[in-house]
Amino acid sequence: MKFARIVFTGAGIWGLLVLTPLYFMFDPIGQQYPPPITHPDFYYGFLAVTISWQIAFLMIGRQPLRLRIMMIPAILEKFPYVITLVVLYARGRIAAGQMLPGLPDVILGCLFIAVFVRTRHVEVSLRAVA
Repeated sequence: MKFARIVFTGAGIWGLLVLTPLYFMFDPIGQQYPPPITHPDFYYGFLAVTISWQIAFLMIGRQPLRLRIMMIPAILEKFPYVITLVVLYARGRIAAGQMLPGLPDVILGCLFIAVFVRTRHVEVSLRAVA
């Protein structure tokens, strides 16, 4: 149970620390990686949804058994971005270095799977006692 709390709480805190500054980096990102971003609605919409997931991770970290079912969409939240990066790289649309931001998602996604598997045993044990 402690493992589950550490993983999900850590993921939520990490995500908030990494994502929140992006609200103030719209123009610098467009300058550093041309062309400039032309759809601020997509950019800020992505941030809003992603930050909402960080709050969900924090909630799961507080009550992992009660919110165990939410671990499934949390796992699914981690891998599509990574898969997208791999496909873009394979098609020559991004450089290898642009895949690095996906590394934490791979690690956290694998940890989320490990937590989900480990909490299954606790959930089954609790049902047997009840």
